[in-house]
Amino acid sequence: GGTEESVLYVMDVATGEVIDGPIDRCRYSPVAWIPGGERFYYVRSLPPELLPESERGFHRRVFLHKVGADSAKDANVFGAGMTITNYYGVEVSRDGRWLQVSAAEGTEPRNDLWVADLTTTSVDRPAFQHVQVDVDAQTSLTFGRDGRVFVSTDLEAPRGRLAVTEPGQWGSSQWVDLVAEDPEAVLESVAILDGPDLDEDLLLVTTTAHGVAVMTLRRATDGAVVTEVELPGAGTVAGPIEQPSGGPVVWFAYTDHTQVPTIYSFDARTRQVELYATPPGSVEVPDVHSQLVTYDSADGTTVRLFIVSPTAKPDRPRPTVLYGYGGFGIPMQPGFSAAILSWVAAGGVWAVACLRGGGDEGEQWHRDGMLDKKQNVFDDFHAAARYLSTDGWTTPQQLGIYGGSNGGLLVGAALTQEPELFNAVVCVAPLLDMIRYTTSELGPTWTVEYGDPEDPEQFGWLHAYSPYHRVVDGTDYPATMFAVSDNDTRTDPMHGRKMCAAVQSATSGSRPILLRSEGNVGHGARKLDAAVEETADTLAFLAHWTGMEG
Repeated sequence: GGTEESVLYVMDVATGEVIDGPIDRCRYSPVAWIPGGERFYYVRSLPPELLPESERGFHRRVFLHKVGADSAKDANVFGAGMTITNYYGVEVSRDGRWLQVSAAEGTEPRNDLWVADLTTTSVDRPAFQHVQVDVDAQTSLTFGRDGRVFVSTDLEAPRGRLAVTEPGQWGSSQWVDLVAEDPEAVLESVAILDGPDLDEDLLLVTTTAHGVAVMTLRRATDGAVVTEVELPGAGTVAGPIEQPSGGPVVWFAYTDHTQVPTIYSFDARTRQVELYATPPGSVEVPDVHSQLVTYDSADGTTVRLFIVSPTAKPDRPRPTVLYGYGGFGIPMQPGFSAAILSWVAAGGVWAVACLRGGGDEGEQWHRDGMLDKKQNVFDDFHAAARYLSTDGWTTPQQLGIYGGSNGGLLVGAALTQEPELFNAVVCVAPLLDMIRYTTSELGPTWTVEYGDPEDPEQFGWLHAYSPYHRVVDGTDYPATMFAVSDNDTRTDPMHGRKMCAAVQSATSGSRPILLRSEGNVGHGARKLDAAVEETADTLAFLAHWTGMEG
């Protein structure tokens, strides 16, 4: 039904047999196995009957479960008495010695971090030690087989850095940098390559330079670069993933604007990337051009924009879709999209703006687009629209904008602030009433990103741009489709419904203001046929109102 209320099962991967579960109330739960396959840590919400109705989406705890045992009797090992909107992460080191638990209040871009030595304490009552508490940074640990602890952090390094320390020396003053912050790239991940087949332990470090993945092989002793790893193209990497027992080989997924997600391996013995697995079927990719350009926002900040187009340079103004998100530190990286390729194959242009509020340029880039600085995100988006028109890619009459969730807020703000820049708007699963967004669903977990309307100063930030409160009677609004789902448990469908009614009442023009409402579907993933129908409807709407022929 789309509610995203997850249940957890345990499957024997050799036979496919389900051997445990379901364990309910496991939304957003990681799983951390203790070696041996008999027990694991996981995150679960408290039973709803014990909580007020307004708090039933919160109150998570870390539990320990023994396979086959009654989950109602699982030991609660962490989280009691802490902030009710906390999200928890949990990991166990490869050798089973170290338990790591992180906590973040809602979507706050920082975390507290604890570790416990499972060789000196009970696994169901671990004795935790602080790594960082009440520190304004995001930090995680990786435990090497050589006993050292690798620290990934953005403490005093908004683009991220990799440090090393020893067990027990948890304080940041005891960390020693291995990979210093790069002023042009964001640290994404680190994998350890080790074992008897290598002369020395190595690190495979993945960064993104303005949204494009870069891999380097480095010495684990001092972080010195051994070689840059050649990737299949200018795209996005997920992973790498190590073998639990370690070794010289890791695996990663790669995608870009024209390549479907594909699995590759990297072997530190040969220094080679090799194709490992491809998805079933085949895709005929049209001839398209992908490029990354820059433009200036209203305050002079340089912003980047991916453009996927039929030609390398503008040959004439074309029907164009501008997409953006700009929130929660989420970067806009190249990725395969059948919808984008279909649009470009039909003669259009698709642009993706890397706005402030995202993570494209590190944590400071995120913070420059949150809370009292949220207007920067909208200014970046408006400037992207102007760039596409003035550079010859399109015209305001041929430009449509598209965004979902936080991106729905983005295009809702664009609709109300700069309606003359676009001819069409598709606003999916949006937040639009920023004064009441905390009253339903997961809204209370987002006050760290947007602000709390109960706070007088923060109320002012929110009211200044809240799209629902910026609708003006007598405005000739662009053709707009608000798309909502009845079972959306993240962004309440009331946002799209009442915004649609407000804009329908206010508009002075003849362009339509529509509501696309879908039942038995939630915020994100849905059945394939439902996803195809939504894509077809939104592309058809955009095509009509941007003048796409055929």
